[in-house]
Amino acid sequence: MDGEFVIDRKSGVAAWKQIADRISGAIASGEYDQTGMVPPETQLAERFGVNRHTVRNAMAALAEDGILRRVPGRGTIIEKRERLVYPVGRRTRFSEGLGGQAGELDMQLLADDVIESPPPVASALQLPPNGITVRMRTLSLADGVPISLAWHFFSRDRFPKIALEFARHHSITRALAHFGVDDYVRLSTEVTARMATAEEAERLALGANPIVLETEAVNADSSGSPIQYS
Repeated sequence: MDGEFVIDRKSGVAAWKQIADRISGAIASGEYDQTGMVPPETQLAERFGVNRHTVRNAMAALAEDGILRRVPGRGTIIEKRERLVYPVGRRTRFSEGLGGQAGELDMQLLADDVIESPPPVASALQLPPNGITVRMRTLSLADGVPISLAWHFFSRDRFPKIALEFARHHSITRALAHFGVDDYVRLSTEVTARMATAEEAERLALGANPIVLETEAVNADSSGSPIQYS
């Protein structure tokens, strides 16, 4: 780890959390790939200018998140976690984006209802202010591991039974095809990082204080008309 990192005592963030985030970042950047282990607690305590108890709390949090594992007689090893690369392009598809990276892909319907369009949804789908939309809550999995939790909105007038079709096929692409949409493209994608909600942490099987990536996307049919807001 670089020698410039200093615990910010005035940030309001516990020292152990700052250390855990720093170690997690170092792991993600491949800093420990050669050994597959993090340095001993004594070395980390000296490095961060804290006592071993503080370092131990940081390591315990990372172990709870499934990032580290203590092995008696060896030290603390980094748990191998396969990374998935999901390209975002003009023709983004869940199955195609993860193709070849997972043996089994699935999308599950958690809930669906019909609601009056919230303003951002109505604007994205070019619906009138009181337009009605079908709303679906889905969970996507790769090899049984949850990787994405999403809300999807569609015009009820154009896609009245899309939740039923999705539940039947476990595929938004195939559900849209039932209504005559044989192809669609991505109009826009915005990505932000934020703290996960309690529901997200539970559904995605995340550890303590997890950060998630949130995408806001609009898809359109071949004529350019918006059909899906997620």
